[in-house]
Amino acid sequence: MSPASSSAAAAGEAAPADASKSAASTTFWVICAVSFSHLLNDMMQSLLPAIYPTLKQSLHLSFAQIGFLTLSFQLTASLLQPVVGVVADRRPMPFSLPGGAVFTLVGLLLLGLAQNYAMTVIAACVIGLGSSVFHPECSRVARMAAGPRPGLAQALFQVGGNVGSAAGPLLAAMVVAVYGHTSIAWCALIAVVSILVLGRVGWWYKTVGLARIRSARAAIASTGLPKSTVVRAICVLLALIFSKFFYLASISSYYTFYLIHHFGLSVRSAQLHLFLFLASVAVGTMCGGPIGDKYGRKYLIWFSILGVLPFTLMLPFASLLWTSVLSVVIGVLLASAFPAIVVYGQELVPGRVGLVAGLFFGFSFGMGGLGAALIGVIADLKGIVFVYRLCSFLPALGLLAVFLPNVEKAGRTIARSPVVDVEDLGEQV
Repeated sequence: MSPASSSAAAAGEAAPADASKSAASTTFWVICAVSFSHLLNDMMQSLLPAIYPTLKQSLHLSFAQIGFLTLSFQLTASLLQPVVGVVADRRPMPFSLPGGAVFTLVGLLLLGLAQNYAMTVIAACVIGLGSSVFHPECSRVARMAAGPRPGLAQALFQVGGNVGSAAGPLLAAMVVAVYGHTSIAWCALIAVVSILVLGRVGWWYKTVGLARIRSARAAIASTGLPKSTVVRAICVLLALIFSKFFYLASISSYYTFYLIHHFGLSVRSAQLHLFLFLASVAVGTMCGGPIGDKYGRKYLIWFSILGVLPFTLMLPFASLLWTSVLSVVIGVLLASAFPAIVVYGQELVPGRVGLVAGLFFGFSFGMGGLGAALIGVIADLKGIVFVYRLCSFLPALGLLAVFLPNVEKAGRTIARSPVVDVEDLGEQV
């Protein structure tokens, strides 16, 4: 064999090894970039519920109209996410990430300029379109870059959104409450930063991430679970997402109204209490991913959803001090479940990373919107305090976690693989 042939053969043997090594590594700068973009994205989006008291007063809105506004945003954000996930699984779109941020930019400009309820609803829908592209694709990138740490990667990605959601009310208290809701248009400059960051991530996605998809094809394996078991487990996970996000809608959309009505707080003080709750959600998300990686996602899901029940039952009867304390405990416990739910679902249906991310993120947005709308109607009829007493029972659905199979013991070989393609795979769910 000639030296040239030997070199070529050696290169041929080294290439798969290098690809395998690359696929098995954790690329933290990419995870941090999508986490930071998630922070910017959700900070911009959380401005909408944070200014509800201002909009309610300036546009003379009812609680039902507030709920419909949330529903409009959440449904727009949720319905397209599974579609985006399926399409991305079959035909990856690296530069759809900055494209989604453009929708958010336009939506914020419209929201800042809106002078009536109809224009406000349109602005909310455009912001939702940006979210429908952002979440499944960025979750997919986080899985690409995760290597052997999918829970940690998902937690880092999600905690960026939690921090952004917490910062939104703070930004509203410092800017919008002082300068009026038209100042939201200036906040659109944040979207420009997001577009630049996501453009860089899109380039990595195209040059490195797609190679990881191809190199991970050999890692595709079945869970070894019957199809009926997988379908039942997905339904249980969706029910748990329903309980989690329906309850969170009662706080994220109406907590400020509850504090103002029940304890006589000012709008700014109520927004600071909302910030405290949302910050606790960020802490819970960050803790949930690594704990799920180490101790098992099924048990974390069980503990997170059902374990919060005693605290939600106490919340409607607590003083202001204990309301703040309980809201922090509830935020930490509930939020720790979602990274585990997403990764657990991706392990149940190997090769459908985008579909599972789009389905779960989309369903969570939809349940949040539906919950906000129904809660608004109930609040108009029965009062905001009644709403919190009614919603306190929702975490009892955590009992359904007993029906989740142990995917860690199902003999899968893909549990630690980065991301997989779905071409030529049959329907699994």
